[in-house]
Formats: sequence, structure tokens, C-alpha cells
Amino acid sequence: MIKTGESVTERLMAQEGIQRLPSPKAELFQLRGFVPPDLCNELISLIDHGRRPSTIADFNGDAYFRTSETCDLAADLPAVQRFEALLTGLCGLDPAYGELLQGQRYAEGQEFKPHTDYFNPGGADYHTFCAQSGNRTWTFMIYLNDVVAGGATRFKVLDKTFHPEPGKLLCWNNRLPGGDVNPATLHHGMKVRKGVKYVITKWYREKPWRD
Repeated sequence: MIKTGESVTERLMAQEGIQRLPSPKAELFQLRGFVPPDLCNELISLIDHGRRPSTIADFNGDAYFRTSETCDLAADLPAVQRFEALLTGLCGLDPAYGELLQGQRYAEGQEFKPHTDYFNPGGADYHTFCAQSGNRTWTFMIYLNDVVAGGATRFKVLDKTFHPEPGKLLCWNNRLPGGDVNPATLHHGMKVRKGVKYVITKWYREKPWRD
């Protein structure tokens, strides 16, 4: 767990191999090879078994805004427990604040148009999603496989694009230093042009997670 006076950013920066985007606009990190190949394959199998059409909060009228498939991964699965232990060791965040691990599958032509992971405080569904556990704080996203073409994650405001690599982790703070949400974390899960993309995502909240 994070020590008294230690921030998540300080904890991450102490990890071997971590890279921070040199931008004052957001706290954004990359770590290659975070998840080993055998665990990536196990998680892909779980996603394939449980996938369903993805949805969004605050529907904006665009039926093609998020066209991927999603899978919630139960906390008692051995592969999930192994991953959670890796992540807790990396970031130090209390697992009680974490949502269930979620997997996503993107087939050819599928994408998630530019969006933020936090819930818009002025949005119609803000109270529904944030009343119990507060808003999202940190996002941890891991690519599980190579993609033949496309499927990158683009942060337009930060002028940075990340390409899929098996086991590579991206993570970012969805908040500004004062605690407000950070619109510079807007990101686009770009279309897969050829092949299939698998990722897993872990979100943390302001308060202990209650589904």
C-alpha cells in the first residue's frame, strides 16, 4: 500500500521501466512488458468467453460511439487475482477502491470515439454512477496482444498516440492537482484496421467501490 505522504505518481516513478509523458497537462505513464505473455493469454480467453456489446454512460445519440465488446472479470478467478496482485504492487492503491476488472475486445472496424473515463459532473447519469463511490481517479489499461493494423490509443490534447504491444500498461490520473476532473485525459480507442485488439482496464474511485 501507499505509504503516508506518498502519492501514486511518486510510487509509479520509483518503478523500473516506467516512462512518464513529459507534459504538464496530465499525469500519464507507460510501462512495457507489465503483464507476462501467459497471463495475457489467460485474460484473452476470459474476455472471449464472457464478452457482450459495450455501452456508455450519458448516451449522446451516436450508436457507433463505442462499438467494442466488454467483459466483466470476476474477482475470484485465478488469472484476475494474479493480475490484481501485480497491479497493487505497482501502484499501491487500496484494492477496495477499485472497480471490477473489465476486458474489452475490438474487432476490425470497431472503436471507442474520443471520451474521458471520469463521469461528467454535469452529466445526466453522474448521480447514478457516482453516488456510492465517487468519481474515477486513476485508470490502468493494458494491451494484451499485437494488432496487425490500427487500434492505437490517441490523446489528442496531449498530442500523443500509443500503439498496442502485448503486456504494455498505460495509466493516467483523471484528475487535476486540485481534485477537479481533467479534460486533457480525453482519449480515442482508434479503429482496428486489421486483426483484433484485446485490452483490460482497471478504474479506481474516490471512495471504496460499491457496485
